[in-house]
Amino acid sequence: MSNLKQKPIIPSRYFMVGGTFLLSMLVYVDRIGISVAKEPMTDALQLSDKQFGWVLSMFALGYALFQTPLGILSDRFGPRRALAAVVSLWSLFTALTGAVTNFISLFFIRFFFGVGEAGAYPGISKAVYHWIPISERGIVNGINFSGGRFGAAFALPLIAIVIDSLGWRNTFFTLGLLGIVWALAWYFLFRDNPEDHPMVSEYEKEEIVLERSRQQKEEISAFSVLSLVRSRNLWLAMGQYFASNFTFFFCLTWLFPHVKEQFMLDNIEAGLYSSLPLVAGAFGNMFSGWLVDSIYKSGRFKWSRTIPAVIGFGLAAFGLLASLYSGNIMSSIFFLSVAIFGADMTISPSWTLCNDIGKLHSGAVSGTMNMAGNIGSFITALAFPYLRDWTGSVTPFFIIGALLNILAIFMWLKINPDKTIVFKPLRSN
Repeated sequence: MSNLKQKPIIPSRYFMVGGTFLLSMLVYVDRIGISVAKEPMTDALQLSDKQFGWVLSMFALGYALFQTPLGILSDRFGPRRALAAVVSLWSLFTALTGAVTNFISLFFIRFFFGVGEAGAYPGISKAVYHWIPISERGIVNGINFSGGRFGAAFALPLIAIVIDSLGWRNTFFTLGLLGIVWALAWYFLFRDNPEDHPMVSEYEKEEIVLERSRQQKEEISAFSVLSLVRSRNLWLAMGQYFASNFTFFFCLTWLFPHVKEQFMLDNIEAGLYSSLPLVAGAFGNMFSGWLVDSIYKSGRFKWSRTIPAVIGFGLAAFGLLASLYSGNIMSSIFFLSVAIFGADMTISPSWTLCNDIGKLHSGAVSGTMNMAGNIGSFITALAFPYLRDWTGSVTPFFIIGALLNILAIFMWLKINPDKTIVFKPLRSN
């Protein structure tokens, strides 16, 4: 008979992280597929670039508006049921994307696709809060978000090949099916708390619960929108995440068609080049996550969140501006990779901050931050084609992105992760 008190060789929480890593990959594979399908889809549906921009932005709008409500859903019902439900929902609308017949149907289907995906990262954040000790949350958040970047990078050339082979409609049907498979596996294999999972050893349960209690004794409290509104930390977190997403969302929407058109590439070439900044972003996530935890373990709690974010926003601003002086595809992709590496360095400290200040309401707090970030995504999807059309150049778009990144540095210098959001305690009977 095995000793349940014995330290496991591989902690069970790492398998949970494997599940959230795969989910993060799925989020971005499903999201970026429409960018790769732009040419055959717009030809079939007779869409202009501005109409396509509205389709992309409607995803971002649905995604932004439902971050906080679905974060509250994860807090109330737990990430097991919440994530299984939202992944099933968006997978349905992923599949329905393959059945659209005109601009209006695509417009609304992508909005509801965004609504479903809105629950992904707040649900992951809630799972991380319950399963991961504070000393490991930086690298875990980095790993989770790197999954999205690897997923998008992997999807760009692969979906281009699949679309060439099966057509864009069948590609979306296939992606929808993959999501349903993940949702079923998550529901049957995951539990909201490690204490309730039969495969987690007693040693690991005690380790997780002890670290959670060391951080702070927590009272069960009632969620309040007013508490969120009053939090200066949350407003600053929302502002800096807006800047981060404004930069990153360009890679998920307009980078592929932009480089394909500017450098006259075919689908597979454009997919390969467009995937490189996303790979850089994956490594930016993991490096930042490691840096967050390393600085935290040295005893500098506030700076463990601030330093990685400030470095990241500095690199993002530099990369965007330097890309304007690139005369060929290689230098352009290199500097955009620097920008995305930097933008993704801001992700782990941002979501770790939400665990710091939100605690038992981490789902709602992270969802609210992500809502603001994806308003940035919504604006990016429209700003790029409209600014290019009005000015005849991509330069204004990249300058605006760089200025937002510089402003975000000053926001991070004002953030205090020690100051948690105060929610009203529930009295026990």
